[in-house]
Amino acid sequence: MREHRQQPTDGAAISIRMLDIPASRVQDPRAQVYIVDHLKPGTTINRRVEVRNTSGETQKVEFYSGAASVENNSFTVPEGRTGNELSGWIRLKTATMELDPGERRPVEVEIAVPRKASKGERYAAIWAQVTSAKERTGNVTQIHRVGIRVYLDIGPGGEPPTDFRIDGLAAEPGPGEFPVVTATVTNTGERALDMTGTLTLSKAAVRAGPFKVTNGVTILPGQNGQVRIEVNQALPAGTWEVHAKLASGTVERTATGKIVLPVAAPMAVGKPTGPGWLVYAVGAVAVLVLLTLAGWYLVRRQRAQLA
Repeated sequence: MREHRQQPTDGAAISIRMLDIPASRVQDPRAQVYIVDHLKPGTTINRRVEVRNTSGETQKVEFYSGAASVENNSFTVPEGRTGNELSGWIRLKTATMELDPGERRPVEVEIAVPRKASKGERYAAIWAQVTSAKERTGNVTQIHRVGIRVYLDIGPGGEPPTDFRIDGLAAEPGPGEFPVVTATVTNTGERALDMTGTLTLSKAAVRAGPFKVTNGVTILPGQNGQVRIEVNQALPAGTWEVHAKLASGTVERTATGKIVLPVAAPMAVGKPTGPGWLVYAVGAVAVLVLLTLAGWYLVRRQRAQLA
């Protein structure tokens, strides 16, 4: 299972990972790193996380739960210990502990859903935090924390479906020398998505990849987001067949398309610095009127001379 680590410059390093995974979610990659579940109102579950001191010094670790939300296709947590409804249902049975260098210990987590809890998915985070000592030359205290996401859906009956579709593939210049392939994903299910996946390219007998998704996108039900995959190697110019395999948990979808390499940089469109279109239109009408009057004057003058 993967660990969430933080290695600050002052050596106060800790990591956290899941220890317990429900039997029904053993094959779910999200459940291996997050608490992901569907519960009926009035249900209580227990999980364990493991915290490890990866530094060379004894660390005092604090544990607490905090608020989280999904905003702009990102799992977002506020600063400090701000709470929400779900974090109020979470109880960590250990508030603090001291860990020697290299030591690891489990921490029990209890989530008790009230009987009157309303239907819907909620988000929170479980935090392990280390506060570093103040520097001798100043009053700055550094706080380092690592956490585990919690995705908890509440409601009667079975778990709501997770599903999505891939609406299109495209290529654009990346932040560096390599291009980025983008996939527009629409969440057609009833649970939030955490997108992962790979991309392969082929051109005649040449194959490239797989390249992994390079941005962490969380998409709420009914919304869409852009998954980005950097093609981090030089490829010959031409038209390439693209095959994307994207997933959220155990749900996987594929899409195919074509891109042309190299990707042309978008054309820069300068913002007009002079008068707007109305000024130009008025000027054009004025010029036309002047030309008409000048023509009429010349015709009259010519007729007068002939007479």
